[in-house]
Amino acid sequence: MLTARTGGQILVDALQTHGADIVFGVPGESYLAVLDALHDAPIRFITNRQEGGAAFMADAYGKLTGRPGICFVTRGPGATNASIGVHTAFQDSTPMILFIGQVGNDFVEREAFQEIDYRRMFGPMCKWVAQIDRADRIPEYVARAFQVATSGRPGPVVLALPEDMLAETATVADARAYRPVQAAPAPDQIAQLRAMLAAAERPLLLLGGSTWDIGACQMLRSFAEANHLPVACAFRFQDLFDNRHPNYIGDVGIGINPKLAARIEQADLIVAIGPRLGEMTTGGYGLLEAPRPRQKLIHVHTDAEELGRVYQADLMINSGMPQLCAALSDMALPNHTAWRDGVQQARAEFEAWQAEPPIFKNRHAKLNLWQVVQTLQAALPPDTILTNGAGNFASWAHRFWLYGNQASGLRTQLAPTSGAMGYGTPAAVAAGIVTQHQGKPRVVLNFAGDGDFMMNGQELATAVQYGAGVLFIVFNNGIYGTIRMHQERTYPARVSGTQLRNPDFAALARAYGAFGTMVDATEDFAAALHEAQAHIAATGLPALIELRYDSELITPNATLTEIRKAAQVAAG
Repeated sequence: MLTARTGGQILVDALQTHGADIVFGVPGESYLAVLDALHDAPIRFITNRQEGGAAFMADAYGKLTGRPGICFVTRGPGATNASIGVHTAFQDSTPMILFIGQVGNDFVEREAFQEIDYRRMFGPMCKWVAQIDRADRIPEYVARAFQVATSGRPGPVVLALPEDMLAETATVADARAYRPVQAAPAPDQIAQLRAMLAAAERPLLLLGGSTWDIGACQMLRSFAEANHLPVACAFRFQDLFDNRHPNYIGDVGIGINPKLAARIEQADLIVAIGPRLGEMTTGGYGLLEAPRPRQKLIHVHTDAEELGRVYQADLMINSGMPQLCAALSDMALPNHTAWRDGVQQARAEFEAWQAEPPIFKNRHAKLNLWQVVQTLQAALPPDTILTNGAGNFASWAHRFWLYGNQASGLRTQLAPTSGAMGYGTPAAVAAGIVTQHQGKPRVVLNFAGDGDFMMNGQELATAVQYGAGVLFIVFNNGIYGTIRMHQERTYPARVSGTQLRNPDFAALARAYGAFGTMVDATEDFAAALHEAQAHIAATGLPALIELRYDSELITPNATLTEIRKAAQVAAG
């Protein structure tokens, strides 16, 4: 027998129906009825320090689990703060649902306190945005939100919740749990893919995008092994294929190995499985010419509208990754010796690219960042989850960290393809909370730049509050590194707006209740890491190591001075 419930209770019951176990947010008076209903629910509400951090945590949850990350924020400023996470989830194809408390229906269209029309605000950056004006329609709207967020190309959905609607009562049945829908390749498309591969002499697989699970990754690995195919991963999707595997040849994104870029340009067939062929993955649309690439191109994507959007592929397949990989899993092509030799050569080039860069070999540096990464890699387990935001510091993670052990079924790389600063710190906290909650605790490592960390570093308080034993590495060089690099290339020696005066990050960590220490010499890092690990093991609380180093070490390939001089020579 149905009973009357408040809109807030109906909403929380709907979240339980669809399997939500954790939600992130900053409390607001506009959705008090939801907070009240959560009081007696098994769903954990993680209280964040800022809505941008909450939205980034929801995105990280979606990346880790494949299920929508849930975020609650209040109207106006809460929604605008959270918008950065919505944009990131959209560009990263991450399932996410943002619930926004809204002014009451009796105040709407008066520019009431903190009122915004969210349909117009979020329309261009999410899959669907709506407002629930009647409590009896909550089950319908929430079911649709989960369905839209997870089907086809996953992405964010935004639902506004008028305050009076949440407080009113209604008698309504709950919906059934959602079931994502994905397309699958047609038999004739698989036959054409097989024929194109068999005819190729220099093929290359490029992996990326969403809807991957451990089964799809394993089937793709078997396909690559059986057919001696080289595998590269798109920008910030490096964990889709074990980087230690002999068929893995590198990542295709910012700071690409020049020899890998040459291989892509010289390939006669590129099989892009999952990635959105955007600016970062195509080297500014240079590795592949638009609209007709020089190479033959097979493009597989979850969204039919993405196929042919920039590149007119020779074969376009609308499919989810598990569906596509299942069709490839038993495909065995004629044994091409040239493929095997090519894979071995490409792998050797990748391994050479992993070696200590000349920036450290050819000059004295008190703190060797390459050695820092090697020490971390040796000390931490292969299934460590590494998160980062945006900045030149991330090149040390992209180029030198080896990703890809997904034995637990969870991602090992959480980073924004949208290039959003401030992502990595809250993402790491979310990873620590989620893996503990699910009974699968993992080591979580965050790489953060000094400017990057300051954007959401307050979520360190969230890590302490919920016992997320994350290891934070803060790269402190006193500048906005990426912008300074571009500044020196374009306006050499005219420094403007890129200098930073930073706090003592180690002391800041201790103020939050975490472990904090500072390292400025290579020989001191191993001991600091051991101390940080011991603290996490003993207390379950986070630890932060601040790396203070010369801003000259701007990239693994060149110093700031070298970049400036090259720009001055080019300018005459």
